[in-house]
Formats: sequence, structure tokens, C-alpha cells
Amino acid sequence: MIILGLTGSIGMGKTVAANVFRSCSVPVHDADKVVHDLMSPGGQAFDEVAIRFRKAVENGKINRKRLGDIVFKDPDDLKRLESILHPLVRDHKRRFLGDAARRRQPLVVLDVPLLYETEGQRQCDGVVTVSAPWFVQRARVLSRPGMTPEKFAAILAKQMPDSEKRRRSDFVVQTGNGRLESLCAIRKIIQDVRTWRGNHWPLGPCLSGRAKG
Repeated sequence: MIILGLTGSIGMGKTVAANVFRSCSVPVHDADKVVHDLMSPGGQAFDEVAIRFRKAVENGKINRKRLGDIVFKDPDDLKRLESILHPLVRDHKRRFLGDAARRRQPLVVLDVPLLYETEGQRQCDGVVTVSAPWFVQRARVLSRPGMTPEKFAAILAKQMPDSEKRRRSDFVVQTGNGRLESLCAIRKIIQDVRTWRGNHWPLGPCLSGRAKG
């Protein structure tokens, strides 16, 4: 089974790329969605996050924007939140991969925004980075509710530069020229990796040939 990491800086179009993989019948593990579910009422992390970050609780729910503002300003708070969430996300990912291996999936995708920043690429057979021109990225991000140029700059400061992500990746998908181009690029990636051999999980039924080197 081939494991592809999917990553990209804020506003680069990673969500669109992940949906294209899904439309091509490739299972995608969405780390952001897992975190959202964990912090929803009844989620595994809800009680502990609500206790530790009471100011982020509103009407019986965790206000993720308010929580983000809290941890964004305090590195210690960020570490506390990560200590709660990261083990649960890792466990969910292991179960996702185990289930995919049992079902003999030839290819899966791990959608992780901070893949390189957290050394997540070490668990992957290859990495796909989504990218777009700076002016496209900036326009996308600043159109989000509550976003400001200052906040955008602060977020970028915590992320690996797009140029470095592209340099390290096996594949780069440009999302600034429309969905059709992204679709074609991702279909080509899926075709190309079918000759790879998975190094982290058992081979899928359709995979043979060279190891990725």
C-alpha cells in the first residue's frame, strides 16, 4: 500500500486537492477533520479541552476560532492543546491505515497541513504539495472571515516556506489555474505511483515493481 502525504501552506488549495483524490476513489485521512470531530461535543478530546480552555467554550461547544486565538498568542497553551490532540490524531491515523491495509487499498492519502513541520513525511512513501502564486494565495486567505494581513503573516511565519515544500516534494500540484488542471495533475500522480512499492505497510494487490528511492 502506497502512502502519499498531501500538504500545502494556508490558502494553497489543499482541500480541493484532497477532494479530487476522493473523487478518484483514493481514501483520504483528513487531520483537520479528525481534530474537529475530537473537539465536538461527545468527541474524545472535548471534555479535557473544555476544562483546560474554559474561555473557548460557548453555548456548550468549543469555539474553535476563540481557541485558536488563545493558543496563537501563547506557545505554552499551544503545547498543552497539542498534548491533548496529537496522540488521539495519531491513534485515529493508525486505525485508518490499518483498515485500508486490511481492505487491500493500493493507495491512501494523509492530508496534513503541517506535514513537513511535524516530520510527518517520514511516514509516507511520497509527498504531494499543493501550491499557487502568491497573489492567489493572499487573495484566498484574506477573503476568510476574521482574517487580517497581520494574522496571515503570523501564520506564514509558523509554516515552512512554499518554495521549500515544493523543493522537498515528489509532486507539486498547481491550483491557481482551475480545478480541471488540478484534476489532471492528480490523476497523473495516481497513475505514476502505481509502480511504486509501499515501504510502510504491506503491498496492495495491484502494486509491484521498484521501491521508491
